[in-house]
Amino acid sequence: MATIKDVARHANVSVSTVSHVVNGTRHVSQEGRERVEAAIRALGYVPSAIARSLKSNNTRTLGMLIPNSSNPYFAEIVHSVEVRCFGAGYNLILCNTNDEAHRQGTYLQVLAERRIDGLIVVSTGHDATLPTQLAGLSIPTVLVDREIQLADQQPCDLVETAHIQGGLLATRHLLSLGHRHIACIGGPAGIAPSEQRIAGWRSALADAGCGNGEGLLWHGNFTSQGGYEAMHAVLRSPTPPTAVFVCNDLMAMGALCAAHERDLRVPQALSIVGFDDIELAAFTSPPLTTVAQPKQRIGALAVDMLLERIDGKRQDARKVMLQPELRVRASTAPLAGSEGRPE
Repeated sequence: MATIKDVARHANVSVSTVSHVVNGTRHVSQEGRERVEAAIRALGYVPSAIARSLKSNNTRTLGMLIPNSSNPYFAEIVHSVEVRCFGAGYNLILCNTNDEAHRQGTYLQVLAERRIDGLIVVSTGHDATLPTQLAGLSIPTVLVDREIQLADQQPCDLVETAHIQGGLLATRHLLSLGHRHIACIGGPAGIAPSEQRIAGWRSALADAGCGNGEGLLWHGNFTSQGGYEAMHAVLRSPTPPTAVFVCNDLMAMGALCAAHERDLRVPQALSIVGFDDIELAAFTSPPLTTVAQPKQRIGALAVDMLLERIDGKRQDARKVMLQPELRVRASTAPLAGSEGRPE
């Protein structure tokens, strides 16, 4: 592999001249610049990003941790983050933790060794060591979706959706259709977004005089298989519900499959609402009514907030709460014999 010294010899100039041409740090004559550029092309020289970062103390690189790269919700956020990074002249290193605390810690160390300028984190559900690890990195960090209290009071920025409000929207929609026996399939216990969506479901039921959901809560693992298995458990209950709020779209797709296997027509015999509004939700059969998270805005805001910190434009922690929206499609309908009521 050609080095900067090889380029200098080939162009018959000094190493510092090659450096100035590559980095644009000083004026070089047109003739000298052309000789250097010709040498670079002839030798296939690639400047060392690591060497340049040591001089400038930045790498123009951001890191991002996500818990599950196979979940379209995270994939859509990553797409938004990558587009924003590219537009700002930054590279993105993406790490999938597979919801494993050990893997998350290992990737944090890898990213630190790569001298990233900033970090975006969607944390795994159960990792008590993460606050200490993040505090030890001492780099600008933005949390997405899941808030973490850091050690030593070091603040992190946060951008998330109002999950409780999303649970309220989903459940109130079903209540407006005349449903009263409304079950919920939540995500793994202890995951903050899932717990908050469940809290919204309980609150809407209580406000409508339908209890607090006692005996109507099941859990999945935010996968289609998890939703499929949970829905089968729901339908085996002595008094199956007429409607189900499912705490993410992947589980809702599995729930649709389970209902189909039980010969239950959706929405005529059972109404289902999801959460996230991933792109695939509009193409299920029937198309899925769901609570939309502003995924594009979440990703763009995470990058913008990180760059504010990196550029020294802001020191104080900032928290942004985005509002969800209901997307009514064809998986919900009025309870049989009920005309429903206005939402």
